Amino acid sequence: MGSTSDENGSGRGNSSGREDSTVSEDSTVSEDSTVSEDSTGQPGGVRDRDSEGRARNARPRDGLGRPLPYGADGVPRQPEGVVRTPEETVAEAQRLLDEGKPFHAHEVFEDAWKSGPEEERELWRGLAQVAVGLTHAARGNLTGGARLLRRGASATEAWVFGTGRAVPHGIDVGAVAAWARELAGEVERDGRAVDAGARAPRLRGAGAGR
Repeated sequence: MGSTSDENGSGRGNSSGREDSTVSEDSTVSEDSTVSEDSTGQPGGVRDRDSEGRARNARPRDGLGRPLPYGADGVPRQPEGVVRTPEETVAEAQRLLDEGKPFHAHEVFEDAWKSGPEEERELWRGLAQVAVGLTHAARGNLTGGARLLRRGASATEAWVFGTGRAVPHGIDVGAVAAWARELAGEVERDGRAVDAGARAPRLRGAGAGR
């Protein structure tokens, strides 16, 4: 997908690995992979990975997924391809959101939509879009952030409409969608980046404590 490196976060696309695909303002996770600075030059995108699936030569990134200089102390990436229960997914994603790491939370949601049942794929994908929207809003890409926040809200609400499950796995989809639209309007109105941790959504509703 064609967008600048400042507006992209690294996501997980196809079998070539997380480091090669991009998260743009127009999509949650691009299924088209590009050669990145982490490429080893090995055929077929084969990479030297550790026991948790992380590339050993991966460039460090900050809490919002932005690349840092090699050798810098970055925030550890989420291990790739972890299969969690829905309850574990919600708990881990909420923890990361509260810590101001929506980029990392999107990776947890992404694992859920890739490994979970087919009928729940669009729920987790919509939540991943919301997390990426918050990532962009925190980075200062306000237009892209607002667009993805609204897109994720619409996707999750459409899933609820189609399934009739308003609170899947304890997730208050209506509250999350309302939060996303409110934040989208705020960043467009105020024209400044937000504090990701301070504006983290409550996945289980306003009554759920931190």
